Amino acid sequence: QVQLAESGGGLVQAGGSLRLSCVASGRTFSIYMMGWFRQAPGKEREFVTAITWSSGQTFYAASVKGRFTISRDNAKNTVYLQVNSLTPEDTAVYYCAADLAPGSFYKTRATDYDYWGQGTQVTVSS
Repeated sequence: QVQLAESGGGLVQAGGSLRLSCVASGRTFSIYMMGWFRQAPGKEREFVTAITWSSGQTFYAASVKGRFTISRDNAKNTVYLQVNSLTPEDTAVYYCAADLAPGSFYKTRATDYDYWGQGTQVTVSS
């Protein structure tokens, strides 16, 4: 079992920045990849970015590339999401997720991930 806890969300004006955190606990040694997703009201959960736990390889959704940065601190079992140049379209609940199955790299489907946090709300005002 892996437990995930996000924090760092909040209300920010357009153009602003936030840093979201996701702390993993439990069987963290079994994590292969960590991802961030988001879900806006009335919309499906959307892939944002992911990072491999051991090597730190990353990939991003086109909509956030150049504005968002994922990183991890293995010593703290924490993954970060730096979100910059926010727009109202970035308003959503942001979730982190853990994938335990090594193999394919570009895992962008929610069903690829095994464990989820409770989410943290990001609201961007215009």
